[in-house]
Amino acid sequence: MQLYLLFFLLLFFGITFILRSYVTWKNTKVNPFAFERTDDAHGFNGRLFIAIILLEFLVIIIHTFFEHLHPILLPIWYLDFPILKVIGWILLHLALLWVSIAQHQMSDSWRIGIDDKNKTALVTKGLFAYSRNPIFLGIIIANLGLLFVLPNAFVLIIFILSYTVIQTQVRLEEAFLLSTFGINYQKYQSKAPRWF
Repeated sequence: MQLYLLFFLLLFFGITFILRSYVTWKNTKVNPFAFERTDDAHGFNGRLFIAIILLEFLVIIIHTFFEHLHPILLPIWYLDFPILKVIGWILLHLALLWVSIAQHQMSDSWRIGIDDKNKTALVTKGLFAYSRNPIFLGIIIANLGLLFVLPNAFVLIIFILSYTVIQTQVRLEEAFLLSTFGINYQKYQSKAPRWF
């Protein structure tokens, strides 16, 4: 099961980041990675996203291949129950499906970060009719699932950091969408909740 967790993480990032980025680039010739090396909140968030992903892979690699180092991950014994692990795996797989569907529905408008150079459509149908941020919601659910599957202090830090960065990014994106789409985005805000 330890090796499968690494495989699943590779699959998750492969489908939701690499494959989706390639499909978007192929269809639009636009790089969907819109974070820039700026000193504002958006640029800082982009660097934190990368740091979180690298930390996630490091923790999973230690968990998979270096069993003697498990104690340095600071296991959280009171979350280490078989039922929570089952719930965690269910959440991980549902999150992958959920994020993939949302990205497909977002189509060529999908970006990693705020793209203020290339005009995209405002997506309000499919999962976006029920949540303004279904992709971010899926990532939060995936990180919660990972915490249940692998309860340790580092995964808890990953969950807290990721949740905080996502909350910040959502507010940055809402301000951008409001300035870009105006009344249309306001109407969308009144119909669809931020999360669910």
